[in-house]
Amino acid sequence: MKYLIALILASTATPALAQHQGHSMPTTPPEPQAEGQPDDIDGAEADDQDQPSTMLMDHSKMDHSGMEEDPSTAAQDTGEAMDHAAMGHGPMEMDIPSVPPPAAAGSGPPRAADAIWGADAMRESREQLRDEQGGQNFFWFQGDRVEYRARDGADGYLFDVQGYYGGDLDKFWFKSEGEGSFGEEIESAEIQALYSRAIAPFFDLQAGVRQDLAPIDRTYAVVGIQGLAPYLFEVDAAAFLSDRGDLTARVEVELDQRITQRLIVQPRVEASFSAQDVPELGIGAGLDSVEAGLRLRYELAREFAPYIGIDQEWKIGQSVDFARAAGEDPSVTNYVVGIRFWF
Repeated sequence: MKYLIALILASTATPALAQHQGHSMPTTPPEPQAEGQPDDIDGAEADDQDQPSTMLMDHSKMDHSGMEEDPSTAAQDTGEAMDHAAMGHGPMEMDIPSVPPPAAAGSGPPRAADAIWGADAMRESREQLRDEQGGQNFFWFQGDRVEYRARDGADGYLFDVQGYYGGDLDKFWFKSEGEGSFGEEIESAEIQALYSRAIAPFFDLQAGVRQDLAPIDRTYAVVGIQGLAPYLFEVDAAAFLSDRGDLTARVEVELDQRITQRLIVQPRVEASFSAQDVPELGIGAGLDSVEAGLRLRYELAREFAPYIGIDQEWKIGQSVDFARAAGEDPSVTNYVVGIRFWF
């Protein structure tokens, strides 16, 4: 009986075997290692591998109740309950003082650099700056329509060229236009010399003289405008007063529509007006004639483009009677092939 009681007490003296195998804490702390005594690491590792550790922690004796997290506290820690509305995330407002400039501002010389570099040097520098920022003169020449015209009867030709020399504001413009039929005398030819002044970013006011070379010699005073209208319509409108007192006008409008970077279709309309009948020129009062055309060109280079197209001419009003009296057709359809170039 005594041996049985001793065996029961011995089995209850090791709580790890009864409650949490492998986590029992030794009943007595290990003795501290003497100072200077070498660590037998290799031996300890070998012992740990050969026999189980006696450093067993008894979790059953630990109070885990204090480690439970308050849900409200956890929500605040994770930012779920953070009130962002109370935080100012708008643009930072800075109070900028609004005060007038000091009295000394603007009281210096208008060209203060003259006092440092000298008036002559700065005058030359300003002239160079003015020249580089729009003060240069350029020459430009364009053959807008140089074409062969196939039609009923004798085939014909037409040329329409223009150009200028000058700067951004002031230019000298020259224009020439004419047409005829092969094997016959030229039907009409004119040349214009104009002074051009920019009156808006995209429009010039032009004034000068026009000289007709065919069918009869006649001189005109010219006033007109030329430029680029909204939606990229090119406009050329002018009024002409002859040395005989005849007042006429002409308006040309054309538009470049790109199909590709090099293939361009160009509709074009031209209308002529007259304040009176001019029988020797076959011109009737009011709307004299209308010409509408469509040309398709391909830019082999930006400066050179062959084209094909169709062009229709109508005489209007009294001009129809003048045309029939001269044996001409008041309505003509032209199939055109030509080139457009500039340099």
